[in-house]
Amino acid sequence: MTELYWDPFDKTIDVDPYPVWRQMRDETPVYRNEKFDFYALSRHKDVDDAHLDPDTFSSAHGTVLEIMGPDALDTGLIIFMDPPAHTMMRVLVSRGFTPRRIAALEEHIRKLSAEMLDPQIGGSGFDYVQDFAAQLPSKVISELIGVDPADREEVREAIDASFHLDPEKGMINDISFMAQIKLHEYFSEQIDARRKNPRDDVMTALTEAEIGVGAEARRLTTKEAADFTNLLVSAGTETVARLLGWACSLFAQHPDTRAELVADPSLLRGAVEETLRYEAPSPVQGRWTTRDVELYGETIPANSKVLLLTASANRDARKYPDADTYDIRRSFDSHVAFGHGPHFCLGASLARMEGRVALEETLKRFPTWEIDTPNVERLHTSTVRGFAKLPILL
Repeated sequence: MTELYWDPFDKTIDVDPYPVWRQMRDETPVYRNEKFDFYALSRHKDVDDAHLDPDTFSSAHGTVLEIMGPDALDTGLIIFMDPPAHTMMRVLVSRGFTPRRIAALEEHIRKLSAEMLDPQIGGSGFDYVQDFAAQLPSKVISELIGVDPADREEVREAIDASFHLDPEKGMINDISFMAQIKLHEYFSEQIDARRKNPRDDVMTALTEAEIGVGAEARRLTTKEAADFTNLLVSAGTETVARLLGWACSLFAQHPDTRAELVADPSLLRGAVEETLRYEAPSPVQGRWTTRDVELYGETIPANSKVLLLTASANRDARKYPDADTYDIRRSFDSHVAFGHGPHFCLGASLARMEGRVALEETLKRFPTWEIDTPNVERLHTSTVRGFAKLPILL
């Protein structure tokens, strides 16, 4: 019998990690990896509970394994904060994601989808990720944030580079580092420009909002506002691109399901949720324990790195009957693809709408397709999973 082993860097395991994760859920729900010095939780209840307990499972030491360590990170990024500082910042940033702003984007998303998909009509096929799925969310979040149209493709390319994974160094590498510097410099310039010439966009909202109350109230520094902008654009681009790629692949694997969606687009809301459950774009989140944690007779010591396996939790049969079946009509109350609790994804409503509209516009034009499997390229980092290239044959 092969010894149970998992780590987030192993590309071979990552092609289909679900059998390993099932074994972890069944046999070692508190998994220990000595090589990379972390624990992992794989069952839905344990992952969900950890998301809801930031006092014990802290984000302040980083949420990506490569950067986690004993010292809390002082980056100003909301994803690396714990309450109460996180709560104050989240209220601030959520002002940029108002229902009015999100709702106003739906027709813009349809227009962008048409512009990118219409030229493919009558062709033999195209790369669904490179030609559409990776570009759409970048353009949408750039519109929301306020990136000038002329700069959007360059910003998207820099975001892609910031997720570069080095075989030896993981996400901590020169290509990723230089891309992050470039993005930070660009957004810093844009934030300074908004102070002089306000617009109706999120970058302007970040320059005008205040944190703290009374005499303690202050506006964000340029660095803080630029960091926020960088995070929102990067997260808003990367995860939606993976969601659309997974949906395209799953629809091809389930042609009867795809035919149902073509006949009744109202089913797409459920299809988006089931796709997020079935193939979470961000399958792993890191946390740092602030105290000893007792689970299943095991002790995770204080000051340990713990990986929450979101994608495993979403396939836990203890929560979802027949969990390994892709069923767009499945009835369930929640999943953890967007997290839960204080760090629940700020852009979840936008991501859901983008997914629904983009897939509806896709199916309207292309009711059937096949995946050009030999030319598929996977995208793999320690925290993101999906397709870098997904050519389809029409």
